[in-house]
Amino acid sequence: MTTTVEADYLVVGAGAMGMAFTDALIDHADDVRVALVDRRHSVGGHWLEAYPFVRLHQASALYGVPSTLLGGGRVQHRGPEAGLQERATKSEICAYFERVLADRMLESGRVEFFPGCEYLGDHTFVSRVSGEQFSVPEHCRVVDAHYLAPRVPAEVPPPFEVDDDARVIPVNELAHLEEAPNRYVIAGSGKTATDAIVWLLGRGVDAGDITWVRPRDPWMVNRAAQQPLPEVFLGMVADIMESADDSESLEQLFLRLEEAGVMLRIDRSVMPTMAKAPTLGTWELELLRTVDDVVRLGHIRRAARGRLDFAGDSVAITDDALVVHCAGSGLMYRPLVPIWSPGAITLQPIRAGFPSFGGAIAGYVEATRDDDEVKNRLAPPSPYPDSMAAWARMIAVGGRNAAAFGAERDIAEWASTVATNPARIPPGTPRSTQLDSVLERLKAHTKTGTARLEQLSTAG
Repeated sequence: MTTTVEADYLVVGAGAMGMAFTDALIDHADDVRVALVDRRHSVGGHWLEAYPFVRLHQASALYGVPSTLLGGGRVQHRGPEAGLQERATKSEICAYFERVLADRMLESGRVEFFPGCEYLGDHTFVSRVSGEQFSVPEHCRVVDAHYLAPRVPAEVPPPFEVDDDARVIPVNELAHLEEAPNRYVIAGSGKTATDAIVWLLGRGVDAGDITWVRPRDPWMVNRAAQQPLPEVFLGMVADIMESADDSESLEQLFLRLEEAGVMLRIDRSVMPTMAKAPTLGTWELELLRTVDDVVRLGHIRRAARGRLDFAGDSVAITDDALVVHCAGSGLMYRPLVPIWSPGAITLQPIRAGFPSFGGAIAGYVEATRDDDEVKNRLAPPSPYPDSMAAWARMIAVGGRNAAAFGAERDIAEWASTVATNPARIPPGTPRSTQLDSVLERLKAHTKTGTARLEQLSTAG
């Protein structure tokens, strides 16, 4: 037996993008019904499987759904990030999405949530618990909010062979150790690896007891430069455009951004090649620089007791060394596709690098426009970055996309009220000399800087 669910939209994936899309859609479209489906037990996407000590790498206000602020937009007054806006923990994020589901979506009477369900295609999905099968009508538009869903270490095996006697754990298990090893080996170059090292150092592990297998050195964004304040965030954008204007190469661009306080790298003697560009606090940078035992031999091919094998080389480690797998693929780098296609919507970022706001824009445009060609013109997708060239392309594409949807008066007015829009100037914001200076710099450099970013992205 198949149960028919009356819905106008079937949203597959209840992570940040799916939730933001649904929230904006029901807020601005009359009388639509949404079936929200996720294979996990609740809303929140990969946060449900994330390691216990994870926090948002950006300010809480820049994440979540358009109707409901995550956190209170509060400034931290204590600790190493005093003066910066708060960053939510895993438990805070999961609780936030549960409240949005209950208080906003289910309470509206227009959203039904189906947890623990797998989408089968052809407008059908099935419960992974009971086996019950569901279908939605043919006119129901399928919204793929899982196209770029991140993959985290807890859900994927290590991307290398593991001998039976080797000690290898996913990063999630760090918080559940019963006995400390003599050496930790952190495998990975990105945010998960940096979080793991900062967490270990913060709990008394000596930096000399950590080996960091860093296949590629990363560029990261200074968290202080990416705050949800117009003069700060737009000031960072102005720095990017001005630096691009004056750069002859990608390396020169990133070095100029480092000098401007936008970009950070762990080892100033090494030119990074990875630029997924999560934010990093300068206090975290100082801790990471205390780890001297860094292995740069590429990716681990095999972990054995007392040894790590790489392509053409091996490194000895202590027999009881604990290898911490932080090397999940994280962001997905699938080809960009039109967000709107016949019968389907494929959610992707729109403004550079902000998935929550991308889902919200798509939801608002879907609710307020009828023609898919118009929708795709107003809200084309923006890529996630991996390399320096891809980062330059993301900034250029995201900037052009912002100009496209920002040229529509209603979208611009709505976007100025949405906290997850990092570049917004909220209504009633008082003008200041600092903000006026930033806006003048943007006016002078955005057009030429964007063009130069596009050139650099193809030359890299």
